Amino acid sequence: MTFTGPLSNRYTDLVGIVHPIVQEGLGPFRTSKLAAAVSSAGGLGTVSMPGMPADLDAGARTFREHIDECASLTDKPFAVNIPVGVDGNGVVLPFTDVYIRTVLSARRADSTLAKQLTVMTTSAGFPGDYISMIKNAGMVHQHKVGSTHQAVKAADAGVDVVIAAGFEMGGHAPSKAVHSYVLLPSVTEAVDIPVLLTGGARDARGLASALSMGADGVAMGTRFIASTSNSDWHPAYVKAILDATEGDDVAFDGVYGPCRGLRNAASLMLTNHQDEGGEIRDAVELTRWKIESMQRAQTDGDIVGGLVLTGQVASAIHDIIDIAEFVPRMAAGAADILRRLAASFPATTPARA
Repeated sequence: MTFTGPLSNRYTDLVGIVHPIVQEGLGPFRTSKLAAAVSSAGGLGTVSMPGMPADLDAGARTFREHIDECASLTDKPFAVNIPVGVDGNGVVLPFTDVYIRTVLSARRADSTLAKQLTVMTTSAGFPGDYISMIKNAGMVHQHKVGSTHQAVKAADAGVDVVIAAGFEMGGHAPSKAVHSYVLLPSVTEAVDIPVLLTGGARDARGLASALSMGADGVAMGTRFIASTSNSDWHPAYVKAILDATEGDDVAFDGVYGPCRGLRNAASLMLTNHQDEGGEIRDAVELTRWKIESMQRAQTDGDIVGGLVLTGQVASAIHDIIDIAEFVPRMAAGAADILRRLAASFPATTPARA
């Protein structure tokens, strides 16, 4: 079914939404309520994977609970986001396999859910053999990339959509460290599948700009955290975003590579390559500490000792939005900007004498 909005395009037609506005994957957090709100508003919400627990079966059950919660809160399409983690030898980590299979199994077991859970976003490592697995299951496959080379590789391998991730994005940022205004035009020139921009967008102007550079839509994370529809984040976390000013963010060593969040005791410990309490952790222990620290900031509001993931755009966000009103207004505003710009130039350029 095709839904018509002011910016309907090949991407909205592909995923069955009204507005080309996507809520980013925001793991390792619970994002089911936020995802449902964005989808109900005509965008595409995303349920994030719940982390890397020692008991992966328990993690899979938690993930399924979050998916079912989102489906119970909206009757619109929504996505899931699963990072592709790899070890030092390039072997995919078990949690990725378990979570992808959890999603595919949930769709097979529930035909009603399958009509809503229609999009899978992968990020971090290259999805490889999972591309055909996702495609054969009938899902739209989006893959996040941080370079033009990665975009071409993903498109050639058969993904349906690429998400071009500018280095200013929050959470796990691309290791190539290319910013949106450089990366996006190069990616849209290089592939002929739909492209979304993630990193730096917060309103109609960002969406209009992305469309002008050839993108088919935008994905946002930080903007959606500061919303009345969102009870997934602790109020202290939201306030930290609202209080952030330019320069308050920092890139540090995350789980899959660079990560961006607010400058605090936890992130500075990582940027200075120091261990909490002066004790040396092995790689696995340190990874679990990072994930638990991210979750503690979200759920408990520990914005000093926890990792507060956010993009640079936090410095420009000062208000709490209502998602149901914001998403269609953002799309309509972007369409209006593009119409005004088109009307401001003459239809033809007079030839010089």
